[in-house]
Amino acid sequence: MIEFIAENLAPIMFASLIVFLLLGYPVAFSLAANGLLFFIVGVELAPLSDSINLSWPLLNALPDRFWGVMSNDTLLAIPFFTFMGIVLEKSGMAEDLLDTIGQLFGPIRGGLAYAVIFVGALLAATTGVVAASVIAMGLISLPIMLRYGYDRKVASGVIAASGTLAQIIPPSLVLIVLADQLGRSVGDMYAGALIPGLVLTGLYMIYILIMTILKRDSMPALPLEARTLGSGVTSLAIALAVAAGIAYAAHVYLSPTQGENADILGATVGVAFIYVVALADKNLKINAMSRLAQQVIIVLIPPLALIFLVLGTIFLGIATPTEGGAMGAVGALIMAAAKGRLHMDVVRGALTATTRLSAFVLFILIGARVFSLTFYGVNGHIWVEHLLTAMPGGEVGFLIAVNALVFFLAFFLDFFELAFIIVPLLAPAADKLGIDLIWFGVLLGINMQTSFMHPPFGFALFYLRSVAAKVPYLDKITGKTIQPVTTGQIYWGAVPFVGIQILMVALTIMFPQMVMHYKGTGAGVDPNTIKIEVPGFAPGGGGLGLPGGLQLPGGSPLDQKPANQGGGTQPQTAPSNDLSQPPSFGGTGAQPQTAPSNDLSQPPSFK
Repeated sequence: MIEFIAENLAPIMFASLIVFLLLGYPVAFSLAANGLLFFIVGVELAPLSDSINLSWPLLNALPDRFWGVMSNDTLLAIPFFTFMGIVLEKSGMAEDLLDTIGQLFGPIRGGLAYAVIFVGALLAATTGVVAASVIAMGLISLPIMLRYGYDRKVASGVIAASGTLAQIIPPSLVLIVLADQLGRSVGDMYAGALIPGLVLTGLYMIYILIMTILKRDSMPALPLEARTLGSGVTSLAIALAVAAGIAYAAHVYLSPTQGENADILGATVGVAFIYVVALADKNLKINAMSRLAQQVIIVLIPPLALIFLVLGTIFLGIATPTEGGAMGAVGALIMAAAKGRLHMDVVRGALTATTRLSAFVLFILIGARVFSLTFYGVNGHIWVEHLLTAMPGGEVGFLIAVNALVFFLAFFLDFFELAFIIVPLLAPAADKLGIDLIWFGVLLGINMQTSFMHPPFGFALFYLRSVAAKVPYLDKITGKTIQPVTTGQIYWGAVPFVGIQILMVALTIMFPQMVMHYKGTGAGVDPNTIKIEVPGFAPGGGGLGLPGGLQLPGGSPLDQKPANQGGGTQPQTAPSNDLSQPPSFGGTGAQPQTAPSNDLSQPPSFK
């Protein structure tokens, strides 16, 4: 029995960790305790198995591992983006966006749902924090949806799902963690995840469109009296067309000097122009634009500018993700100050929440380091690699099995725990199968969204439950009694969106170029066209980049021609084959001398 335990210590250790987590112990302490417990067991059983490489001096490696966690510059982006998201939540940006975009989409069926998805994507690209997005949209949008007769399941589902877009749309915190665990660039991970995040947003909108066709009464349009900004879509379309024209002209002008960056810089010029025009039109009361166009432009441009400040500088190579996060935090403070909502309570609350989340991540990482020290010492990584690479179906079988495993574990673990426990075990097997780790990380990031969306530990559902009405209340606008939203309605409303997220996983596997575009197209060099030329040695050849080649006297040996009767270089008489003596140089010319005697006691003489 002892021999069996010694030979199978890795799977026993992994199963014990799952048991600890299911019993409800904190993840960080479960990881550390499991690692230390099995370290002791492994040291005692090491003589019984060649697969156990543990000894007491190995514990001396733990301080270095802890220092490696605390000195990781990549993880500095997490507190920056967390702070930025919480400050933006307090600044009222989400409220302004939801109100304005709701007015824009209000005249069509499902307009508020479209607005929630659109704003959820914008908040994801500015905050990167699921909790901030879900709570803000739950507080602002859910009462309006209930007021105008939206189906409770659809309303709660679309709010929870839109909040989880912060998982996959940069600057997502989970993408930072995945890049760190996979040993890849955060910038590449952001670039790879951008298109899948936008495609997932489009799938959410397609679902709402289908629901408005199948169940017309589930999502009615806003009544006319609720459209306080009036109409003016034509004015907005004209303003956007003018901005697009200016952006294109700027792109053409900047292309010769800025190259690939000209498109982003041109768009910046166009957006800045239309924003200045809208501000002047409103403040000077010119009223060339409609109120709706003014409000949409003025409300929409600042978060877009913040997105450019964070993501644009990263994609342009101007800033690292950590530096982008720092600039985003400063930008969030400026936006809050511009709205008059920056005060010490906001800063104090943001710092408290940021410190709490950062400490949570740090302790999980330290626990994971203790666990991995022991797990690698019992060759657990080799066990996992052999288990996964032996899956039937090769790469496809591996991807199906891994995504099924992550989806199952997401019922019990959140994305931080999945990233720190599971991803380091999966990455070596994926790399051995030749899978691009950026693509693999984005795929796991999409799958990990489900950890927010399904019971019993769907945190997005908990966030929505905390702000949704639990008892009937009187609506101040209509004067009607609004029934509460039940927990069952929130759970059932999330089910279709979990299905859409699984569909997105399948689409990412089927169309990997959605992610792989981060590598760029390149020049596409054909190896068969490569020609290697050896530099010349002749005085006039210019070899090795120098005029006259190597300037060897007499030219290159390769230029010597065989002897002929008409002259040219005559071959010299071959010297003696006795190589035991050094050569002697004498006389004139380079004629070989008669070999000296074999007496080596005297040095050779030169005449």
